Amino acid sequence: MLLNWIGFLMGMTAVFGGALLEGLHIQALIQPTAAIIVFGGTIGATMLASTTAEFGAALKALVKVFLKGDGHDYNHIVKDIVEMANVARKEGILALEKNTANIKNPFFASNLRKVVDGYDPNLLKEMMEEKIFKTEQNNNSIGKVWETAGGFAPTIGIIGAVLGLIHVMGNLSDSSKLGTGIAVAFVATVYGVGSANIIFIPLGNKIKKLGMNEVHEMEIIMTGILGIQAGLNPRVIEDKMNNLIGDHASHEKGEVEKKAA
Repeated sequence: MLLNWIGFLMGMTAVFGGALLEGLHIQALIQPTAAIIVFGGTIGATMLASTTAEFGAALKALVKVFLKGDGHDYNHIVKDIVEMANVARKEGILALEKNTANIKNPFFASNLRKVVDGYDPNLLKEMMEEKIFKTEQNNNSIGKVWETAGGFAPTIGIIGAVLGLIHVMGNLSDSSKLGTGIAVAFVATVYGVGSANIIFIPLGNKIKKLGMNEVHEMEIIMTGILGIQAGLNPRVIEDKMNNLIGDHASHEKGEVEKKAA
């Protein structure tokens, strides 16, 4: 969470701070007309391109980005599952029913109840995989809403610039209106390109990465649930889940190195 705020503030400070160092007055970058054209147009186009559910979820995702932590506590999940595995091994599967109410993760709790209810292992695995797949699709679609906004913003900024220049060309005889028109023209472009690359596209990428972490957590839970249902030794279940965590960490490191290269 802290990194998100630092990144956002650093990006905005770098742009506006750099302009101030060059002697540009901050008032020159505050143009309500340009803001209405760019941000109003971008929001409208994004709403048109998205479903109601996607757009609403994209707004709610801002809470996750700026008010909640980035990471998932995989070790805490592993600990809880191993604890459930020990209960099942000592007292039987039915003994898990009294423990489900204390589980905060809804995916974990609901599927543990299915184990207690005696669901067929293949059916349970299929249901969990379907839920994971839908969650992954949903998280990607939410991230794409912000990426879509990042695609629209620069173009609408150009539209604002053209409108500003049209205003200038129509008032060449009135020198008092030239400055305002030119300011709107250039500031609209700054708003469009700046918001796309400092806000919208980074937000889309961040939401997708948070979604990947959520999906990975669900995969770890599925491994643990199936292990409990199969009656595996809790240590074996723990090893299988820790292997998944290690594979995920290796994959993320590989992606970082790939991008760096």
